[in-house]
Amino acid sequence: MLVISRKKGESIFIGDDIEVTVAKIEDGTVKLSISAPRNITILRKELYREIEEENKNSAASDTSILRKLKK
Repeated sequence: MLVISRKKGESIFIGDDIEVTVAKIEDGTVKLSISAPRNITILRKELYREIEEENKNSAASDTSILRKLKK
């Protein structure tokens, strides 16, 4: 893991086409501005984990109801 310090207005690049800029620092909160190509999905970690959990639950669902639909 890379740990790096940045001040307001300073940026880092991830690869050649993703730029993360510190937009605002206030009351212990940092606001980031992310510039990336449209084909790159950007999600907050908690949302990513929630989607991941929902996908696992869907895969583990009871599929017996589907068999009943065929009849």
